[in-house]
Amino acid sequence: MGLRIATLTVALLIAGGLIVAATSSAKPVQVDRTAPQLVGLRALTLSPGKYAGDRRLFVTISPNGDGVREMAKISFTLTERATVRLRIARTLSRPEVIYEKVATFGPGRHVFNWSPDPTTAPRTYLTLLNVSDAAGNRRTYGAANAETGRRPTAPVIRVLGVEAGFTRESYVPGDTATLAVETDASALSLQVFRAGPEDVPTYNDTLMNGVPVTDPVNVGWSGLDGPGTATVPIGNWASGLYFAKLTDENGRIGFAPFVLRPAQLGATRVAVILPTNTWQAYNFRDENGNGWGDTWYAKGSQSTVRLGRAFLRRGVPPQYRKYDLGFLRWLAQRGKQPDYLSETDLEVLNGDTLAKLYDLVIFGGHTEYVTPREFDAVERYRDLGGNLIFLSANNFFWQVQRRGGTLTRTRKWRDIGRPESALRGVQYRGNDDGRIQRPFIVRGTTTAPWLFVGTDLSDGAEFGQELGGYGIEIDATTKASPPGTIVLAEIPELYGPTFTAQMTYYETPIGAKVFAAGAIDFGGTALLPVVSRMLENLWSRLSVP
Repeated sequence: MGLRIATLTVALLIAGGLIVAATSSAKPVQVDRTAPQLVGLRALTLSPGKYAGDRRLFVTISPNGDGVREMAKISFTLTERATVRLRIARTLSRPEVIYEKVATFGPGRHVFNWSPDPTTAPRTYLTLLNVSDAAGNRRTYGAANAETGRRPTAPVIRVLGVEAGFTRESYVPGDTATLAVETDASALSLQVFRAGPEDVPTYNDTLMNGVPVTDPVNVGWSGLDGPGTATVPIGNWASGLYFAKLTDENGRIGFAPFVLRPAQLGATRVAVILPTNTWQAYNFRDENGNGWGDTWYAKGSQSTVRLGRAFLRRGVPPQYRKYDLGFLRWLAQRGKQPDYLSETDLEVLNGDTLAKLYDLVIFGGHTEYVTPREFDAVERYRDLGGNLIFLSANNFFWQVQRRGGTLTRTRKWRDIGRPESALRGVQYRGNDDGRIQRPFIVRGTTTAPWLFVGTDLSDGAEFGQELGGYGIEIDATTKASPPGTIVLAEIPELYGPTFTAQMTYYETPIGAKVFAAGAIDFGGTALLPVVSRMLENLWSRLSVP
């Protein structure tokens, strides 16, 4: 019995030893923790010759059907078998994907092709690439960082159209203007129009309508592989907003607006200031090729914008159709011929000069960004008895400094002890990007009956409901509003409690009269019958000393 036990014990020990030995000699399992890579990533086209500025991670295409630069090729070498996901995105404040493709490749050289539709908007587009293998390892190649401005690790693709911008904001009759043009068209036609007198509405944010002041002329164009310039003689035309319209041989168009100021200021005693600084502040055109617009609205770390550049959306100024066009058309239809000035023109006129030249200065659009010289001049003009009309909201909100052709955003005027409500009567209160809009409710038929003459409006009545109401950005009075500021109309609690839009008017002891609309899109509705009559009443009262 004892022998059996001993034998069994030895057998178990031997067995245990065998097991241990077998276990200790097994090879460890190899875990794949290496992410696949895209080596030699680059973008190119099949067309001979690069467009100016093209490089390894930046390529220009123009999908217009002429067989040149029709598609972008994104080429790379894959280090192992993996699934690659390509996304192409446009940017404003963040990427928005417009195209996506997924494929699984073995190791080696591969290509993704992007052949966008000819209607694809001219601008730069980011490529975003995600690569993953069977073990779940992933690697991402993507956009430049909008905050830091770091360079992208994946290609940026520029879709080129007919892109043009005048190198100055304004000209006078007899000038020869310089137009900077970027396109790979082989032929261009150019015609100049005046905006405002046209008898057709504009329903598209990438379109400008106008009345021609020149015949179409062929531009001798040889800039197939890079930017160039064209000269445009400025005729003896009335002061106003004008634009050059360029058309290529395939029907693509681009617009380039400019302000024509009069040769002699002050003959009409009324000036209309066009918001040329704010137009460029909201210009998301990407000039440095990192896929993000060159504006502080796209890049949090950027505080500058450059004047004298082409606008995105085929050259049409941002929000021109909504905020500016209605008032320009009203002026033309009513036979008004004020002096039109850019903000660059305003900046060189001090308040005393403004007061000598003009009885009324009108800011018809969204004039959010102004320099110290502009603010000082307008404030001094008011203090000398000059009359002011603000047909938008959120005006004189930010201070900018101008150095040459560059604006630098610095700080809000209210933060340095100069609240804009002390000048305008109201100041910026809030916005919701236009999600909620409502009509104004009249409050001032007893305190300012002159404004509502001929409108059939009484206190409590609404106006603006025909177009869905007003809003987007709104103004309201503050403790800094001048004494005697009256509320003419309001949109109660548009964005909730305390967010009421207010239309106001005040007069100073020296006789200055100041009107502020209180909603950003008021001037854009100038052709509504009731608004048209209110504007006529304002003009009659404020265009005289």
